[in-house]
Formats: sequence, C-alpha cells, structure tokens
Amino acid sequence: MAGMLRLSHIILWRSGALAALLVGLVGIAVPVLPTVPFLIVAAWAGGKGWPTLEQRLLTHDKYGPHIRRWRERRAIPRRPKIAASLMMLASAIALQFASVPLWLRIGAPGAMLIVAIWLWRRPEE
Repeated sequence: MAGMLRLSHIILWRSGALAALLVGLVGIAVPVLPTVPFLIVAAWAGGKGWPTLEQRLLTHDKYGPHIRRWRERRAIPRRPKIAASLMMLASAIALQFASVPLWLRIGAPGAMLIVAIWLWRRPEE
C-alpha cells in the first residue's frame, strides 16, 4: 500500500513538472509567455519526483543560471523586471478599452500592480 501511495505521488510530481516544462517550452516560441518562471516550477516539481529532470534544468546552459539564481537568492534580473512591468502596463491599458466588465477592468490592473510591487521587491543579483 505504501508503495502505491509513493508511486502516485511520483506520478503527480512528474505530471506537474512536465506540464510546467511544456508551458515553458511554448514560452520560448511565444514572446508574451514567460519561459523561466515555468522552468523554475518544473525544476521544483522535478526535485520532488523526477531528479534527473531537475538536474537537466539546473545544468542547462541558457536557463540553468536563472533557475539557480532564483533558488539561491530569489533574485530576478532587472531586464526581465522591466519587460514584465511594461507588458503588465500595456495589458492594463488595453484592458481599459476592451468590452469587459468593470470589475475586470479594475481588478486585473490591481492584481498586476500587486505582482509588479512583489517583482520589484526581489533582489536583482
């Protein structure tokens, strides 16, 4: 019974890691979808149930340093902070001209503001 429970946990962690990895891979091709945050989640979930995937992500030439920087210092470089902030600002402005309910035109920019504040409070290096 304990073996079955352990196996089901591994399957869940691997499924989560794979889902995050796939979204991250889509983010490589789609400019408005961030890649690194999903790879950070994939490495985290991989560490719970798929150690070889976690190691591959941590040692990846391009994305590994970002994942390790997040793990070590919870740091986000300035360029991604600026890019994310500008994308949120553009989204908030576009939302004001969309035919969506008032609560969404107010709530979404409010949520984006909270994310931006959190983002800029993270260390850069």
